[in-house]
Amino acid sequence: MTRHLFTSALFAGLIAGLFAALLQFVFVVPLLLEGELYETGVRVHFASSLDAPVQSPSGPAEGLSQDPSRHLMTAGFNVVAYTAFALIMVAGIAIAERAGHTVTPRQGILWGLAGFMALHLAPAIGLPPELPGTVAAEVELRQVWWLATVVCTLLGLGLIAFGTNVVMIALGIVALTLPHIIGAPHLDTYFGIAPPELSAHFATRSLGVAAASWVVLGTLTAFFWTRKRAETD
Repeated sequence: MTRHLFTSALFAGLIAGLFAALLQFVFVVPLLLEGELYETGVRVHFASSLDAPVQSPSGPAEGLSQDPSRHLMTAGFNVVAYTAFALIMVAGIAIAERAGHTVTPRQGILWGLAGFMALHLAPAIGLPPELPGTVAAEVELRQVWWLATVVCTLLGLGLIAFGTNVVMIALGIVALTLPHIIGAPHLDTYFGIAPPELSAHFATRSLGVAAASWVVLGTLTAFFWTRKRAETD
């Protein structure tokens, strides 16, 4: 049973992690590199005087992306992270099946979307993905709010999905909304140094890549789990 769980998570996490890294290299990393130009002052979005032109050409500078070690670290981090996510997910699937719920690869898509909602979409409502150099509230406060949002979202989705009565479903809705009623920590003003269009593009692409990666992860996790289970039956 334990071996079955670990092998399913390993295969799913490896494939999904490499898929996520590929999407990031194509869609997210170029925007990240462009954001670093504004962080380091190589480019300036807002002019210092009314007569000076705004220096905000589009696209990352040549040569900044030629760093193989950085890209290898990105790919490796994705594989490790998605393998850990797959391990948690397959453990949840195993518990659900013991409770009488059958999980197929098609239903794995919903599990993947639930993971995306909990770890990315719900926290992004209060703390959207930010470009390098963005000034924000204290890291500790943001980390606490992010972790509380993830836990509340997972709890809320679980209560709604597996709740057996109206009270449990109502508690799930409360859990989903509670972090956003409290609100994420923010500063009293804005200190953006990059073009707002670039920040918006970065946030939407980051969430889109995460959604696609989690769908792949959920599908593969359920696929490998059901296949291994069928072989052992």
